[in-house]
Amino acid sequence: LSMENAVIIKHNDLCSYLIDPSSQATEWLKRHLRDQRLEVVNQQDANFVTALELAVRFGKTLIIQEIDHIEPILYPILRADLMAQGPRYVIQLGEKSIDYNSEFRLYLSTRNPQPKIPPDAASIISEVNFTTTRAGLTGQLLAATLQHEKPELEVRKTQLLQQEENLKVQLVDLEESLLQTLATAEGNVLENKELLDSLNKTKQSSITINESLTESVTLQTNLDEERDAYLPLAEKGSMLFFVISDLCKINNMYRYSLSCFMRLFIRALTLNNDGSGTEFRIKSLISVLLSLTYQYVCRSLFKADQLMFAMHMVHGMFPDMFQAQEWEAFLGLVVPDLRESQSQTKMRDLYPAWIDNERYVQLTALRSFFPILFKSLDLDNQDMWLTFSRSNQCELDIPKEVLKKVTPMQQLLIVQSLRPDRLQSAMAAFVCRTLNMKQVSPAPLSLGNLYKNETMCKEPILMVISPGADPSEELQELATTIVGTNRFHQVAMGQGQSEVALTLLHECAKTGEWLILKNLHLVTSWLPLLEKELNALTPHEGFRLWLTAESHPNFPPILAQSSLKATYEAPPGIKRNLQRTYGNYSPDYISRGGNPVRSQALFAVAWIHAVLQERRSYIPQGWTKFYEFSFSDCKLGSDIVDRVCSNASGNEVPWDFVHGLFENAIYGGRVDNAFDLRVLRSYLLQFFNHGVLSGSGGSRKRKLAGVVQLPSTCVISDYLGVIDAFPDDDKPSFFGLPANIERSAQRSVSNIIMSQLKVLMRSSEAAARFDRERWATELSPILKLWQKLNQGCNLIQTKLEVPVEKPGESPIQGFLYLEIYNATKLVQFIHSTLAALSKVIRGTMHLNAEAQTLATYLMRQETPLSWQSYWEGPEDPVHYLRGLMARSIAIQDWVVQADRGTLLTQSLDLSELFHPDSFLNAVRQLTARRIECSIDGLKFAASWSSSGVRDAAIPLQIDGLMLEGCVFDGLRLSDNQHDTPSVSAIPACQIAFIPVSSPDPYPSNETVSIPIYMSSDREKVVIEIALPCGQDRDAWIQCGAALFLRTQ
Repeated sequence: LSMENAVIIKHNDLCSYLIDPSSQATEWLKRHLRDQRLEVVNQQDANFVTALELAVRFGKTLIIQEIDHIEPILYPILRADLMAQGPRYVIQLGEKSIDYNSEFRLYLSTRNPQPKIPPDAASIISEVNFTTTRAGLTGQLLAATLQHEKPELEVRKTQLLQQEENLKVQLVDLEESLLQTLATAEGNVLENKELLDSLNKTKQSSITINESLTESVTLQTNLDEERDAYLPLAEKGSMLFFVISDLCKINNMYRYSLSCFMRLFIRALTLNNDGSGTEFRIKSLISVLLSLTYQYVCRSLFKADQLMFAMHMVHGMFPDMFQAQEWEAFLGLVVPDLRESQSQTKMRDLYPAWIDNERYVQLTALRSFFPILFKSLDLDNQDMWLTFSRSNQCELDIPKEVLKKVTPMQQLLIVQSLRPDRLQSAMAAFVCRTLNMKQVSPAPLSLGNLYKNETMCKEPILMVISPGADPSEELQELATTIVGTNRFHQVAMGQGQSEVALTLLHECAKTGEWLILKNLHLVTSWLPLLEKELNALTPHEGFRLWLTAESHPNFPPILAQSSLKATYEAPPGIKRNLQRTYGNYSPDYISRGGNPVRSQALFAVAWIHAVLQERRSYIPQGWTKFYEFSFSDCKLGSDIVDRVCSNASGNEVPWDFVHGLFENAIYGGRVDNAFDLRVLRSYLLQFFNHGVLSGSGGSRKRKLAGVVQLPSTCVISDYLGVIDAFPDDDKPSFFGLPANIERSAQRSVSNIIMSQLKVLMRSSEAAARFDRERWATELSPILKLWQKLNQGCNLIQTKLEVPVEKPGESPIQGFLYLEIYNATKLVQFIHSTLAALSKVIRGTMHLNAEAQTLATYLMRQETPLSWQSYWEGPEDPVHYLRGLMARSIAIQDWVVQADRGTLLTQSLDLSELFHPDSFLNAVRQLTARRIECSIDGLKFAASWSSSGVRDAAIPLQIDGLMLEGCVFDGLRLSDNQHDTPSVSAIPACQIAFIPVSSPDPYPSNETVSIPIYMSSDREKVVIEIALPCGQDRDAWIQCGAALFLRTQ
């Protein structure tokens, strides 16, 4: 490919535009053109325009580097807009007319692998892409391996190639000499003795040369066999580079250059040399390379992404571990035939009682894909599976009889199907076993070791930080040890600091000092200029440039991949959070005024700040979403408490005032979910009250959050002592969360990892350009799914009629007619779009913008926006289509039952509706009509008692509700235990809308209002429902208890 590209560059009428991430092609071009009055300039140079004008005028060859976009001044040259003026030609560059020399040549190059070239420029340049290919990288890695392992082979190979070329040249010379002799011969050729002797000599030389060529080919074949012994290592290395190159799809900062990977490869070769045989050594080298690369890459990943990378690496590097469709089934990328499972009753008959009915759909999919594996599980043997079903480490307790029959990947599929609450741990065990590691996360980052072993003066060190983390202090300590305080400079980037940063950059590079540029994510538009300056530097050996930045989608990819990266995260846990907060408090600040209540209240502010931040580890049960609580909130809260306590008379602090400010402004101002706000309010009432913050000590005083005995002093060391005695690992009870929260957290983390792995499976080019075979391969599962789902269904053929309200029609009937109309309309719209896409793939219809957009979404495993505009369903198109058809078919039955008048006498599953909240509003409206009162005069009530809801005009039986955060048996809520499933079904209940004046089914002081969400992601609320809970309502609020509809 590189040779083809070189030919294109040499024999191209248009200007060549080199996309050259490694800069190797540009360097070759410079060497190749060095005899042609070559000049090299960067587009950002101050003398760029002058250099361009002189090159055009005097016929020089000009290479312009770092062309990320085409400057307007280049367009006349690229279009060859020449104007004749007598015998000469001129060209307009800006405001000047320049004499054009016909010997002028222009070449453009960029290191950006994905430059944005506008269409008007793309038509007048010739793109020549030197981006690394798998085959090309394999060749480079093989050459590097042989250079290190057997340099004589590479030398001999080069010599043979040179010898072969020389012999071919001699052969051509002999042929030309022979023809010349024959052409100039005089008289009878057969009698010309001199000519005949010359011919004989030429023939003999030709035979000798051909024999030498044959020998050379044989020798080359033998050499290639020796070289090919190292090919597996080079191929594995090439695979590995492309595995880590995929990570930029997850985070723009996760980019790695070929040069840094080559350094890793060479380091792997030098680390392991035990003199063993070639085959064993290659296996050993592959293992070392995997380990080195994993540690190098993980150091630059946030901790939350490390398990995802490990799974991606195992899949990319060990394809033999996965049987057909196992990986696709694991990620949900293939479509099982689940028509038999549409009915819960049918599925209940298929599986033993010990399996939770929530797992039926996943098990049916496993049974559909891998019938042999499913049969080998023997799930009917309850005694064999008893330990697994109850174990807190079920991934280690798979029955021995089953372990003998299944592969490690199949063990993962078993855990996913039966115990998804342990899938994260199962994935960690799987990758550790495969990659021969003790744990997923590598050793903690040491800046000292990083500087000593890996940093170079020409390579900046980029610290990718999480919000709230700052490595400046640790860097300053390191710099003091290595270069001294006076030779370490810091610049916090922001408005007006760009010139200061560039000046210091040049000074430090010249003198060998250290420079740290902080918060680069605030100045992303300036970073390309910084990158160009770095590329042009020739720094002192002792120079080090440290950069800090949070993840940012607009961070320049060239700077990200050319830097040595490491992530720096704020350590998790309440203890470390408190330590960070108290690290910002001075002893004088804590003891000011000599008021113990104030000192205790400041600790309570630090405590609630830590609890609110660390609770984010348990989304969506802890919080429904990620809230940006920052240290500025804590500082503002401390200032409020300081002022309130200082102005209070005695110990009579107006805590209600503090509650209001914290709830409505400081922390609550960031919270936009009413139920999350309720959690915050509960914490404020628990932490800020006279019983906890009384200023006195002793065992009689209530503990903060039930776990912290506050000192009754104003001395900071006493509070630091309390923090130091605190455990490193958080317990769920610190947050008021249930004991089995780890199960819910693992489910949530596993779902995120699966989503990320799906993103990594996407082809970045598949949808950008129409490739019939590729589109057919990637889109056929979704097209087949749609075909399966519509078998035996008449919705596509149904004639659409806009529903019109009829006399005597109830609100429930009106709702259901509208629901089935919208469902049919959506089904027919999706069918038309997928049918058009199918025709495009078959070639019976031209590609249009709509089909291109649809294919782009589907190949990214995302539900198209055009579908979502009809119904906001799941983001995964497979789940979307399944949910759509399941609901559409169910609603047809609801309409039939409603027309017969039997709908409200049956047990209803609200998950079968697209808009269950609208259905409940229709029931409310019908109730208001029946009892002749206003809608506002009704309230929602639910009961699990046999007597039902009192004063209910239209009682409904509701089933299919799932509970997370606690357990409910129909009588009252109870705590989850360690071995309790994270999600459990609750008994069917009777609901109704009753007059506001009617008594509630349960005393209001013994119930807690729990939201019913559409799904477990807790985004859309259907309604609130009161559950009997006993006296301590706050405990159920803090545990994140919520109901949601069963997944369709």
